[in-house]
Amino acid sequence: MFYVYCLGSQKNNKLYIGYTNDLRRRFVEHNDKQGGDFTSKNGPWKLIFYESFVNKKDAENQEKFYKTGYGREVLKDKLKNFFGSTKK
Repeated sequence: MFYVYCLGSQKNNKLYIGYTNDLRRRFVEHNDKQGGDFTSKNGPWKLIFYESFVNKKDAENQEKFYKTGYGREVLKDKLKNFFGSTKK
């Protein structure tokens, strides 16, 4: 199984989108600063969304889509209640 996931920074409300075949391991890595430069500097993170895929290529394509302008709009629309509840 492969997962596309969205993390929300508890530090500055930035979002991170990625994919993995082990969601629990990858989440721990991001919060232990074993991810990339972006996730190391903007953590701690909370998991706010994920989707599962049987095929790796489908997960890769979905991750790429969510990183486009229109993909970010679609993701924010899916999570509109979450984002509405975090506004101050």
